[in-house]
Amino acid sequence: MAVTRSITTKLQAAFLPSFLDVINESHMHNVPRDSETHFKVYVVSEGFAGMPLIKRHRSVNTVLAEELSAGVHALSIVAKTPQQWESDPARIKSPPCLGGSKL
Repeated sequence: MAVTRSITTKLQAAFLPSFLDVINESHMHNVPRDSETHFKVYVVSEGFAGMPLIKRHRSVNTVLAEELSAGVHALSIVAKTPQQWESDPARIKSPPCLGGSKL
């Protein structure tokens, strides 16, 4: 839970999101039980207005640089403005893992 909490705290502080969901998807991968290595984040922030998608992703990666360099292996990012989220609040289901011993 420490990594999940750190990601949540940092994203809240950096983006003041109107909606934030941090999902640990590590259980879907070939990693030890209770791992915190694979995440999906939904960040909805007015701060993303006028910002291209790649810049939104880069800004999230910058905020989470410490986590990404210390064990977080994968980060799926959904970064939207409140208006975009309001018009399309769909949550994207992650595909099953095909890596590790599951090939």
